[in-house]
Amino acid sequence: MFVAPDPGRMRLRNSARAVIGVAAAVALAELCGLSLTASITGGLAALLALFTVVDTSVRAQRATTALLPAAGFPVLALATTLHGVPLARDAAFLAVVFAGVYARRWGPRGHALGIFGFMMFFVTQFLHALPGQLPELYAAVGLALLAAAAVRFVLWPIERRTPPAAAPPGLPGTGLARPTTRQAFQATAACAFALAIGQALSEDRWYWAVGTAWWIFVNTASRGETLVRGFRRVLGTVLGIAAGLLIAVPLHGAPAPTAALVAVCVFGIFYTAAPSYSWMMFFVTVMAGLLYGLLGVLHPGLLVLRFQETAIGALGAALAVVIILPVTTHAANDAWIQRALHCVRASTAAALERLAGNPDADPGPHAAELEMLLARVRMALAPLVHPLSPLRARKARARQVLALLDDCAREVRGLVAVAADPQASHDARLAAACWRVEAAVEALTAPDSTPELIVAPRPSEPAEPALAHLHGLEHALVALAAPLRTDPRAPLVISA
Repeated sequence: MFVAPDPGRMRLRNSARAVIGVAAAVALAELCGLSLTASITGGLAALLALFTVVDTSVRAQRATTALLPAAGFPVLALATTLHGVPLARDAAFLAVVFAGVYARRWGPRGHALGIFGFMMFFVTQFLHALPGQLPELYAAVGLALLAAAAVRFVLWPIERRTPPAAAPPGLPGTGLARPTTRQAFQATAACAFALAIGQALSEDRWYWAVGTAWWIFVNTASRGETLVRGFRRVLGTVLGIAAGLLIAVPLHGAPAPTAALVAVCVFGIFYTAAPSYSWMMFFVTVMAGLLYGLLGVLHPGLLVLRFQETAIGALGAALAVVIILPVTTHAANDAWIQRALHCVRASTAAALERLAGNPDADPGPHAAELEMLLARVRMALAPLVHPLSPLRARKARARQVLALLDDCAREVRGLVAVAADPQASHDARLAAACWRVEAAVEALTAPDSTPELIVAPRPSEPAEPALAHLHGLEHALVALAAPLRTDPRAPLVISA
């Protein structure tokens, strides 16, 4: 969590901005005299607006933020109206689940709107909101979105100076390109199981099981990824409950320290979301305990119930991905590794053009996309490198692949930094080294081929910085041939 690469300190800046945005939303609600329920709803709306809106341009982000009420307000009205009609409420909730997952086929905007709609239904269950509270809930959400937009697009417009990297889509032919229909059925089945068993356990707090099942399906593509994500969610929840017993329960909902700790949790959620799902869930669980304290309903038994509902939701997700239209982990591995390798080649080519004097060539976006792709590779390989995985040979191969891809990313970052220096020279040997990098990537990604990869020897004398990074990249790519070309069931072949 603390040593993960953070190019341009984007995670740090986004986390700090999120704290400001959520605090501004809650402050506006309080200044307008809205109830505690409305203030919490507004704070959550601001958090979601800053967390889920990840379009690839600032203009698109503004449009998506403006559209959030179109997804959230009807769901709020539906959820509050049906609050006292359990069967109709449950059916409506499952319909929102299906629609929210299916909306992901429309890219980042559909993804954000789907999550926002689901969470508006969820928050009405969390707060037991009633139809009479609907006007102030609308007001709180509207004020929160205005506050979040002002912080994001006016006060601290990070994306205007550093354009956001494109979210990596799936690859055609792998079952990962448009998985929305499959995942919509999987998520709905998982949530139906969680809802039924969760209500048998608790008629008041069953929604935690449904929320767990829903969030496990966010940003997962294969059976293995979903199972590991469920395990990590349970682990983070257990750690968060332990912290809640030590922190949230003794506070008894004291406003000032609770608000300060909620701010810390908001920062932690944003800062740890990319590198560690378990730590993100730790902060989510602690924040939930603190909010329960503010509402005056927190006690140790409630935190134990939170764990039980989380376990039910994780079990529902596991059963759904194993039984309903499963996608194997191996297919996801191949898809994301190939995308990462192609991005390495694109970054290298753009850096070479920049060093050759082309001012329009910019390797920066490719390098940022590579970081996002490597995060997806780590997620895809997580089932194989998990400590509980019994497949030792595959675990060793997966760890070697991750280590070598990290080496590639480090060399690419160094190459991009050199290319950004206007004083950097263009060594004549750069073109040959870049060609060898492209050939190595082509050999690794070409289907049904096993070409021999040859790497140039490292120079005996110190080379230009760009050339040194290219040589390091060559060696990492050639070393990748062994784990990537070995049969998945065979022992790891260590190259000399």
